[in-house]
Amino acid sequence: MASLSVIIITKNEGLNIRACLESVAWADEIIVVDSGSQDDTVAICREFTPHVYVHDWPGFGAQKNRALNYASKDWVLSLDADERVSPELRRDIESALGAANVADAYSIPRLSNYCGRFMHHSGWYPDYVLRLFRRKHAHFSDDLVHERLLVRGATGQLDNMLLHYAFENLEEVLHKVNQYSSAGAQMMQQRGRQATLSGAVLRGIWSFMRTYVLRAGFLDGREGFMLAVSNAEGTYYRYLKLMLLKQKK
Repeated sequence: MASLSVIIITKNEGLNIRACLESVAWADEIIVVDSGSQDDTVAICREFTPHVYVHDWPGFGAQKNRALNYASKDWVLSLDADERVSPELRRDIESALGAANVADAYSIPRLSNYCGRFMHHSGWYPDYVLRLFRRKHAHFSDDLVHERLLVRGATGQLDNMLLHYAFENLEEVLHKVNQYSSAGAQMMQQRGRQATLSGAVLRGIWSFMRTYVLRAGFLDGREGFMLAVSNAEGTYYRYLKLMLLKQKK
């Protein structure tokens, strides 16, 4: 069977990283690139692997490419610190590595938890993410946020789910809304995008309607409504911050 490297980027993930690492302790190699954690993230990681590296923060895409450059095995599984590989998904991955593969990368269905509830609607499920790939056949885009895996070759799909504990509480939701909207605004500015106050408001309203109505977020109960509101906030603030960046410039 082909060998597997798991790559993870971290910062202050002390609450999540142990469970993540325990779920992939069976891999041939685990690579962690940390960007200056101030909690016990690095110490926990070193319990599981000697391959722990600390770098500055250049953005999600560039940091994942750094982790990829440290990997040495035939295949790579890219994980976030708040994700877990289920036993069923492990069997899928091992079967893919042991088979006469026709694919160079595989998408994995992801089931995400929002404030204590696994979301089966709201555009969050099935959330296929391209994460398992031949090391020499892919790399990440250099985007500051929402990076993409760029694959040279054919892709396939696995059947069993990657578990994603996306948001534990509202404080984490608000923190990430702020963090991701700032990075998204910077990325749009670099691409020459424009924004207005009215456009920010309308895009926020559309984001709510798409999540809650078109993608049936109402079937996810109160958490579906909460997610739709936080999606709307993230969209509104991203375009509002872009408008202010343009004004400042």
